[in-house]
Amino acid sequence: MDTLAVTRRFDLTEAQWAALEPLLPAGRRPGRPSQWTKRQLIDGIRWRIRVGAPWRDIPGVYGSWSAVHALFRRWQRDGTWARILTALQAVADAAGRIVWDVSVDSTVARAHQHAAGARKRGIFRPSRPVVAGPSRPIMLWGVPGAG
Repeated sequence: MDTLAVTRRFDLTEAQWAALEPLLPAGRRPGRPSQWTKRQLIDGIRWRIRVGAPWRDIPGVYGSWSAVHALFRRWQRDGTWARILTALQAVADAAGRIVWDVSVDSTVARAHQHAAGARKRGIFRPSRPVVAGPSRPIMLWGVPGAG
């Protein structure tokens, strides 16, 4: 199967596939030929990332979930996804479709003291009053001799 008719709304278009296909790793893995095309598997990866569903919930039109996951992990481990992203960014930058301006905002939004983990009762108070004994001086509020 050389091409796959685009039937789903978020699948790669012909133009997108034409831009992506030359960036994919060349060569075939040894062993049994795949039942699914790389385009199907990539669309399955894109579906899973977009929806956020578990790998096992990938629709069958994209191939088996295990084949989709295996391609994703293999390319993640060997850096293929990073190389594809870098190449696509270079093409888009050369065409002037990326603006690299950065906006830095120094606005400060103060949170309430309780949002930072402060005690809710305010200042520290001992849970029970300190009783002066024969060998201990009186301590109020945790400061010796303040009483």
